[in-house]
Amino acid sequence: MKKISIIGAGAWGTALAAVACRAGMDVVIQAQEEDVARAINDSHENTTFLAGVTLDAAIRATTDMADATAGAEAVILAAPAQFLRPVMENLKAHLTPGIPAVICAKGIELDSGALMSEIAAEVAPQTPIAVLSGPTFAAEVARDLPAAVTLAAEDEKIATQLSDALGTNRFRIYRSDDVIGAQVGGAVKNVLAIGCGIIEGRGLGDNARAALITRGLAEIVRLGTAKGAKAETLMGLCGIGDLVLTCNAMQSRNFSLGVALGQGEPLADILGARTSVAEGVFSAASVTELAGRLNIDMPISLAVDGILNHFADIDASIEGLLSRPAGVEEKA
Repeated sequence: MKKISIIGAGAWGTALAAVACRAGMDVVIQAQEEDVARAINDSHENTTFLAGVTLDAAIRATTDMADATAGAEAVILAAPAQFLRPVMENLKAHLTPGIPAVICAKGIELDSGALMSEIAAEVAPQTPIAVLSGPTFAAEVARDLPAAVTLAAEDEKIATQLSDALGTNRFRIYRSDDVIGAQVGGAVKNVLAIGCGIIEGRGLGDNARAALITRGLAEIVRLGTAKGAKAETLMGLCGIGDLVLTCNAMQSRNFSLGVALGQGEPLADILGARTSVAEGVFSAASVTELAGRLNIDMPISLAVDGILNHFADIDASIEGLLSRPAGVEEKA
């Protein structure tokens, strides 16, 4: 592969443009906003979504999907999860059958409960799908700090081509055939990160955060296996790896949002002050809805959803979790 198109010029899309360029690929990134495309082309910096990171001058930005995808041998889908369907509806006319699309959004669609791969299969059935997920902060990846990710695809040949094209010794790609597991881990960990942030904001200590991470992993595994994922996938980079990173650092949009909530700041004020998307705000509702359909017990995710979307009191929600019977760990 020599040329790649990236749809979505947020922080992660921009970081992946830097990765692909360093790997020797011809990179075109499609932005929704004219000023973002202009800044990337003129000043070689995404001043709106990834300020302070200098980009290679070879990276070209455009707002035109046809321009972005012309001649591309792979397409990276870096739009936020709740926008993936309309983005793909607009993109499908420009997709060449057989050219793979790599999903990078971490979420579950509201109302439908669909995973991102299920949306892609519905909208563009002639497009082979891969999923890229793992413990990564965009700014660190863009600065070429070491990172490791999972690239999942049912077709081993496509997974190998993509990992060979994008991987470097500082952006290590591990292949998997578990497309479902790679997505469930990334979606649920954002919800749990908000919960961990609330614990931090409330000053409940490191013990409580470790307990939430561990019991949250049990929720990820329950939902993932119910959807057909492999439990071992969720013990890897796109499961526990991503969960640990996101639940322990203020760089995480979801964790930092939870901290602000825990400190008493209204959700509307937190969101109003941000340009970036905290996927967990939306995923809390879609994760718990999907869990209900599958009859899966996810009390932590349900509590976070209650706080975010149903005006539940934070302290009462915490006490509700603490009041649950502990039971046998392997069965709880």
